[in-house]
Amino acid sequence: MPLAYLNPNSLVFPDASDALTKPDGLLAVGGDLSPERILHAYRAGIFPWFSDGEPILWWSPNPRLVLFPEKLKIRRSLQKIIRKQSFTHTVDRDFAGVMQACAEPRPQQDGTWINKAMMQAYYRLHKSGYAHSIEAWQNDELVGGLYGLLIGKVFFGESMFSRCSHASQTAFVFLVDWLQQFEVQLIDCQVTTTHLQQFGAEEIPREAFLQHLNEFVSFTE
Repeated sequence: MPLAYLNPNSLVFPDASDALTKPDGLLAVGGDLSPERILHAYRAGIFPWFSDGEPILWWSPNPRLVLFPEKLKIRRSLQKIIRKQSFTHTVDRDFAGVMQACAEPRPQQDGTWINKAMMQAYYRLHKSGYAHSIEAWQNDELVGGLYGLLIGKVFFGESMFSRCSHASQTAFVFLVDWLQQFEVQLIDCQVTTTHLQQFGAEEIPREAFLQHLNEFVSFTE
């Protein structure tokens, strides 16, 4: 299928199964970053990911990395760190600070995909109650965290950061525990990383991922 160009006056996306295989998951170009479009995209298994100087790019990779919360694995060394209570964790205490930290260039990276437009878009989603952050604190200093969207019974993880050892890992464990109150059935990790696989995240076919969304996420929420 050819790459789709979105109609700025419509929220309609092509079917996620039409995404390219090279680059893996690229589905569409254009549109905007309005809360309505972003929420519509996530409910359809699609997310925005682009760098400064590029048009807005929309993706739905295959396979998809996900974590079923009941399958969370915590290695012994991390369990010991959690028991020591080396970090204090909060929810939505500093969403902007977490996004800014996630946007900082990583080693061997020239830039970041979390640009000003993305920050503004997700901050709007935070103000409307969809986007949330988990913070890890040490001596009142923000040292780790993550953010994502909570829609229905699915949490769509976006990015995480760590300024000291184990901060982001403990924040992720805290996230899974926090999500239990919402009976979340699935955590979308988007693309495969060994960091998340160590927690029990697994690859599933895009078709299976979309079936889970149909079950756990409503387009009317």
